[in-house]
Amino acid sequence: MSGDIFLPDEKEITQGEAADLKLDPKDELARAQKLCLKAFKVGPGAAGFNKNLHIDLCPNGKGVSQGESADLNLDLEKACDIGPENPRQRRQDAYRVRLDAAIFEKNLPLPGHMCNGDELLYANKIGNYSKALPHNSLGEVNCNAYQAFIETLTTGDPADFAAIPLGGVVKLTNPQGAYAYEMAGPDSHHLRMVPPPAFSSTWEAGEMAEVYWQALTRDVHFADYDTNPLTLAAASELSGFSDFRGPKAGGLVTPGTLYRMDVPGGLVGPYISQFLLKDIPYGATSITQRYQTPVAGVDYMTTYEEWLNIQNGLPPAGTLQYDGTPRYIRTGRDMGEYVHKDFSCQANLSACMILLDLEPNALASTNPYLHSDTQVGFGTFGAPHILDFVVRVSRVALEAAWFQKILVNRRLRPEEFGGSVQNQLTGAACYPINPELLKSQAVAEVFNKYGAYLLPQAYPEGCPTHPAYPSGHAIYSGAGVTMLKAFFKESFVLPDPVVVSPDGLSLLPYEGPPLTVGAELNKLAVNIAMGRDFAGIHWRTDGSEGLRLGETVAIRILQDYRDTYNEDFIGFSFTKFDGTSIII
Repeated sequence: MSGDIFLPDEKEITQGEAADLKLDPKDELARAQKLCLKAFKVGPGAAGFNKNLHIDLCPNGKGVSQGESADLNLDLEKACDIGPENPRQRRQDAYRVRLDAAIFEKNLPLPGHMCNGDELLYANKIGNYSKALPHNSLGEVNCNAYQAFIETLTTGDPADFAAIPLGGVVKLTNPQGAYAYEMAGPDSHHLRMVPPPAFSSTWEAGEMAEVYWQALTRDVHFADYDTNPLTLAAASELSGFSDFRGPKAGGLVTPGTLYRMDVPGGLVGPYISQFLLKDIPYGATSITQRYQTPVAGVDYMTTYEEWLNIQNGLPPAGTLQYDGTPRYIRTGRDMGEYVHKDFSCQANLSACMILLDLEPNALASTNPYLHSDTQVGFGTFGAPHILDFVVRVSRVALEAAWFQKILVNRRLRPEEFGGSVQNQLTGAACYPINPELLKSQAVAEVFNKYGAYLLPQAYPEGCPTHPAYPSGHAIYSGAGVTMLKAFFKESFVLPDPVVVSPDGLSLLPYEGPPLTVGAELNKLAVNIAMGRDFAGIHWRTDGSEGLRLGETVAIRILQDYRDTYNEDFIGFSFTKFDGTSIII
């Protein structure tokens, strides 16, 4: 094609080949060729050729200085690019867009980062995360080790992290991730969360009772919640807690609200979102969402010795047992295993692929190409744009989570709290645990089944080696789902909804109220968050507040990109997790 530049296939340009190019040093096209030549391994002949041209675009290999870069702007009138702006205008506008986004973030009010006060209240640090550090026989952290951990977090010096005392071979997970900066969207330190429940509170008691019940009901099929004695007992007891903050119907926890969250559409239809059941279009093939599931009835960390070893950072004694047949997600144990082995954007990416297969009908009404007679979206407002935002938001969300986990809250995990319950009820120690939990049916049922008051875990290793609040799964799920709601029509009714058969081997037609994109995306976010609770490694507020924080991350990224599009675009519009509408 006329005007194209073709360079030799070999990466070493000889003097003769360079001469054949017949470059004109005054021509901008020749300048482009010389830039390309710099990317090749230049031989002695070509070096002489460059000398004859009296130009050195990258002196000493250190890049182009401000003065030298001005030389590259010569002969712009001979360039081939067209458009409403000349190169200098475009450069200035590109700078302005980035600067405006940075100024917007900079001018937002500074938040106050409050914690629940447990770290100062308890000298033995029973209210804070300490897994993988050394502990005494009660599972209380070595105070010198904990103080060394805090001092390291205070300095942030990478060298100091190598000196944190560990109790075994298991390492801490990425504490330095709390300090990372981000180039688009909010800075992690500029996002605020409410403090989590305090160790001795009735709020904490209700949340701990819920995870005990989730452990007891891991193997109940979601379709059987209305009739199973355990789920009926769980709903009844949680209704009686003075400060249980899960969703209710008529003032009571019911089998239909059990282990759910009060988000728009979250209480409608089957427990599991359609986006965790439907086949996933994947290029020229599709993926059936049947997964390896653990054997029913096998729990871990139910003996004190095993629990204490794992708090000290020793590897688990057992390994996870699978039933050998891939199944659709139908129980809490199945859901817990999905979020055990998933990658950070997996569920959101799967939902995105399902929704893209339904376009254009499922696209948001604000998509500028939806009614165009001459264009379709691609790099902007098309599949690459949507996929990029759904995936990229995960990392920014995790940075926000790690700041809160490591540098603000350091909330203990439910498995650690279970050790305190064990020591309190056996008389080994005296802790300020709320009596509502200690006298609960959930704790009694666990003891009757296992002979200990520890929280039974779904994973042999228990929780990860980083603090609880907020849930990483919740924050990136909330962020990704928010992106999906910004690009797709929330009111679109999903075709051919399904439920899981009793054995988990097939999907059956669902009969009930229509299931919309917005409702099922919200449900997906809740499924991912609560799946970690089913495993015994997170609390309800880790998930509910994590979803909200992830939502904020996504909104701030969308705000930063709002003025980067050329299309006649009125903005992103969607419903937040609290039911309010937002337009960006």
